[in-house]
Order: sequence, then structure tokens, then C-alpha cells
Amino acid sequence: MVTIKDIAKRAGYSQATVSRLLNGDPNLSIKEETRRRIIKASEELGYSSQTKHITVPRNVAVLDVIDPGDHLQDAYFNELRDVLKSCAERERMDLTFITDVERLIAEGDRFDGFIAVGAEIVGNDALRRLHGVLPYGVFVDTNPAPNLFDSVCPDLSQTVLDALDECVAAGMDRIGFIGGVGRIMGMHEYEEDLRLLAFRDWTRRLDLDTGGLVYIDGPFNVESGQRLGERIIEDLHGDLPDVFIVAADVIAVGVLQAFNAAGVLVPRDVSLVSINNQPIAQYTSPPLSTYAIDQNELVRAAIATLGDAISSRRAVRHHLLLSTTLVPRGSFVPVRE
Repeated sequence: MVTIKDIAKRAGYSQATVSRLLNGDPNLSIKEETRRRIIKASEELGYSSQTKHITVPRNVAVLDVIDPGDHLQDAYFNELRDVLKSCAERERMDLTFITDVERLIAEGDRFDGFIAVGAEIVGNDALRRLHGVLPYGVFVDTNPAPNLFDSVCPDLSQTVLDALDECVAAGMDRIGFIGGVGRIMGMHEYEEDLRLLAFRDWTRRLDLDTGGLVYIDGPFNVESGQRLGERIIEDLHGDLPDVFIVAADVIAVGVLQAFNAAGVLVPRDVSLVSINNQPIAQYTSPPLSTYAIDQNELVRAAIATLGDAISSRRAVRHHLLLSTTLVPRGSFVPVRE
């Protein structure tokens, strides 16, 4: 049986240092080379422990692929980045923010692993090369390379089903969907994103009337929402559905602008229920009822997942889905028991 003493002798460090590292002591401060040599020695000797803790990664790159040009569109990811910074400070993690994937590939050997934040698309070839130099990474709220890296995401498919259930419980049977295009699933790019796929699937299974009530076009931003809102008014000539489920708050903001300009009153004429619960949702007219994504939990789970991948050196990728919670406001009034 391999002991701490054996690993200390192999790595050339004290038993106390080895024990504190392998048991995940959050107050341990050692050089990265020391950590790597101890981990390598433990792996070579086949060390395992039922009580071994997941080590919080210390030297982490953040692949920061947030578009700075559209502040409201990417406000959600900016908030996520701020949460990551705060959590890293509490956990005594050293973060290096890198906006260029090619730079991260070139400097990959400097880091234990990486966490990716943002919706900008990273090419498949770059992702494969990144995995070659830095195999441990977690994408937060995106999942572009499920066979290469881990991910932590809100369960958007379940969120759509939850929204449909709330609408049906409120006596609504004509239900529409408003969303955007250009999202990615795995290493494939689809026009229909996960929320729309879930909407189509569940409304078919639940035998709900959605004929002519699905509107998707353009990126996830206010301008797209406004154009879609104007198109809905032109197409439906006042024959609006009971409710629209909107893929993201940023689109819903534009839809509300178009509806307000045309004299369509929400929720009197049509209800809206959205996803994300960004701060802007509180200040629209009317305020948006929207499903909240707990960013603190996303970040906490991402750090734990990365720490587990690094400490276990596992090859199997983990993909976590976190639940969401409806925050009811003025645009949709759910039935509550």
C-alpha cells in the first residue's frame, strides 16, 4: 500500500507538504512546480485514498470570449465573469484572463486548467489544439466541445418545460416562442438553439397549439427582439397567442419595446415569460417574469468540476445541468397554490 511517506520520498518534499496537498488544504501555498511533482509522484506510485478531497485549482486561465461591443447582449456573461472573480478571491485562486484562444494554446503549460466564459464561438480546430496542451477545462453556460472539455450549464430544456407547465396551469393553450439563431451544440452549429428544440419537442408531446407562433431570427440582442416583435404584430393582426416564451431577457426587452410602440399591452393582450433574470428584467415596462439562473452556483460547480478533473486526471467528461427558478413579475402571472 502506497503511503504519504512513499510519495514524499519520491517527490523530494516533506510528508507534511504532501499530506496537506493531497488532502486539499485550502491554506497551503506552494509553487506550481511543487504541486505538479507531488501529483505526478502520487500517480506513478498508484496512490489513492477514500478520504482524498478535491483540490481547488490554484493557477487557472479564464478564456474570456465575451463580445465587448454589445453591452446588454453580453451583460449576463459580464455578470458571470464578476461572480467568478469574487469566488476565485475567496478560494485563493490565481486567475489569468485571456481573450485569445491562440494565446491560451501557446501558454497552456503555465496553467492547471481553464474556465471559459462567454458566447463567442471558438473554432473546432482551436478547441482540439487547446485540449492537446491543456486538457482540463470547464465551459460555463456553453458546451462547444462535449468530448474534450467539461461543462456546467443551466438546464434550459427543463426550464422550457417548466415554463410550458406554468402557462398551461394558468389556463393558456395558445403558446408561442421568440428566440435567436447562431448558437452551437457540441461541435455543430444549428439555426435552432436548445430552447427552441425543447419548445418544439415538448409542445408536440403535450399537444399544444403553436401553429404560426414560432419566431426566431438574428442574434440574441435587443434589436433582434424589436424586429421580431414588429413582425409578430404585422403577421398576427391582433390575433395574439395567450403567451410567448422568450429565449432570453435581452430579446424580451426588444419585444416589449415593439409591443409598447404598437399599443399592445402586456400582459392584458399577451403575456411574456423569459429566461436569465438579468437586472434589466426588473426595470422594463412591465417588469419581466423570467427564470433565474443562479450564477453563483454555476461558478461554484465549475470550480469544483475543474478541481475534480485535475485531481483525478479523469478522461471522461462531466456535464452538469443546474435547475432554474421562476421569478414572477408583471409580464406573466402564474397560478400559485
